[in-house]
Amino acid sequence: MTQQMLKFVSVETRRPKKRPAARRRRDFEEIYHGFDSDAAAEQASRCSQCGVPFCQVHCPLSNDIPDWLQLTAEGRLEEAYTLSSATNNLPEICGRICPHDRLCEGNCVIEQSGHGTVTIGSVETFITETAWTNGWVKPPVPVRERSESVGIIGAGPAGLAAAEQLRRKGYQVCVYDRYDRAGGLLIYGIPGFKLEKHLVERRVNLLKQGKVEFALNFEIGREATFNELRARHDALLVASGTYQARELPVPGVGLAGVVEALDYLIASNRKSLNDDVLDSGLDANGKNIVVIGGGDTAMDCVRTAVRQGATSVKCLYRRDRDNMPGSQREVSHAEEEGVEFVWLSAPQAFLGDDKASKVVGVRTQSMHLGSPDATGRQVPEPIEGSSHVIDADLVIKAFGFGPEDLPTLWSEPNLPVSRWGTLRVDHRTMMTEMEGVFAAGDIVRGASLVVWAIRDGRDAAAGIHQHLSEQSVDTAAAAE
Repeated sequence: MTQQMLKFVSVETRRPKKRPAARRRRDFEEIYHGFDSDAAAEQASRCSQCGVPFCQVHCPLSNDIPDWLQLTAEGRLEEAYTLSSATNNLPEICGRICPHDRLCEGNCVIEQSGHGTVTIGSVETFITETAWTNGWVKPPVPVRERSESVGIIGAGPAGLAAAEQLRRKGYQVCVYDRYDRAGGLLIYGIPGFKLEKHLVERRVNLLKQGKVEFALNFEIGREATFNELRARHDALLVASGTYQARELPVPGVGLAGVVEALDYLIASNRKSLNDDVLDSGLDANGKNIVVIGGGDTAMDCVRTAVRQGATSVKCLYRRDRDNMPGSQREVSHAEEEGVEFVWLSAPQAFLGDDKASKVVGVRTQSMHLGSPDATGRQVPEPIEGSSHVIDADLVIKAFGFGPEDLPTLWSEPNLPVSRWGTLRVDHRTMMTEMEGVFAAGDIVRGASLVVWAIRDGRDAAAGIHQHLSEQSVDTAAAAE
């Protein structure tokens, strides 16, 4: 143990400085300034170097957090980046958007002991940005090329992670995506104040330098059928994500001005990317906004609406603050920026005007938390006679996504799906029941975190490598 560590008893926990709320309300730039080298080393030195590092245990990627914190405290930043990137293909992205308060930082031993967590995410971001500045981040270059090719459907975090892992093994990799940019929801779903888009484009360009091919604006069934892609490649990975919004069965849901969260966020991100966006009513400027939901997507929507110049922004959630699924840090950021949270409130109906069939309000009902269900979570129950109306010019539904019906969408009825519509795989290999077809990310586990998508992409790449290596051995044996 070096003298640089165990300083949590004398050094207080500190995060990078935040831009003032009044200023950040006006743009989509990141809200944190970031650590300098001295601050990063000081905060890293607070790590207690636990015998059982619960930060690492609760990281889906099993990042070797204590070791790269120690290397940072010692000023050995290139080694810290090498260690960080050994388990994470997108460390600068996870450092920014992971819900650290629910994962590594929330389970930090010194946080539990009352000394305040090590600011792991901010240090991770500092390490990776330093690596980019100094040219330590290299494209994936294999030791030797392999003849086998792998097609990846979906250029989100699972697909990008798998592409890098497979390219390092020497496979010829082509990533297909329906959008005109690679990155999936990293580009179109997450607002710039959490993740600026040039960071994603930088990673994609690195993969291109490593000779990963990208086929964008590619719709399965239009440019090629699913079976044609199978025939084109030795293995196929489906990492298409979950884009189907969950329905809200209440009266008035079809009114103009009642929109899906993803449609709203995509329109906003396209504007930030200077794309031509048709005036489809997906702008909050001058409007009373109501967002329904309590997850991270709802937080993205309310904070986006503030930046678009909304007159008012309210977030309705049927449980209380302590029971919401989203990050508490995101809630705090939103409150600082002027969002009003209406806890223990659920929509009963959307109200429209008589002329244009446009939403003008949300009838809501107050709730209370009753007995726990089978999961141990208290069930929200309505309070009789508590209905009231909240004015709304734009209502954004943000309560989760499910998988699209891929067997129908891709005209491939043999795709094996679960009762939830997700693709069914052998989790030891990530291969479906279709030979040579693998799946990873949200399309397997349902809507989840970016860090889990990266983990799944890495696991799928390992499964593909094992499968193709075994095939290669069998082919060689048959030739003898």
